[in-house]
Amino acid sequence: MEEMDAQGDNGHVTKRVTLPSGKTIEVVYFADEAFLAQPEAPNPTAEPQQDLHVCTECESELVYPVQWEEAGPDNWSVVLHCPNCDVFREGVFTQDNVELFDEELDRGADTLARDYKRLMRANMADEIDRFVGALSAGAILPEDF
Repeated sequence: MEEMDAQGDNGHVTKRVTLPSGKTIEVVYFADEAFLAQPEAPNPTAEPQQDLHVCTECESELVYPVQWEEAGPDNWSVVLHCPNCDVFREGVFTQDNVELFDEELDRGADTLARDYKRLMRANMADEIDRFVGALSAGAILPEDF
């Protein structure tokens, strides 16, 4: 969603943009009056609804966004990358489609965080076991500290 607000003699336009994450930002464009009076280019048509996290080439579910920008009031132009087959693709997608993609990315980030914590705990337990073993074997002396 986007709103435009011309600021009179100041020579700038403020645009309020809602990002796929739901956050709202204000973008200020500075230009001369002739530029500000130009009509906007027509909005590109969005591609059909699709799972943006799935690669169209190899069907990997690891696709992530590299770049994105608004493409009209309800669409986003997004560059996607598949790390599995190294394919990049660009497309225009609806706000709803991008929000679903954002939710999938959040689920993936949560999974990574859980796996990372589990790995850290396993590594710490392994270090403790080795330390206890070294203490029991007399391999660690007070002067080691």
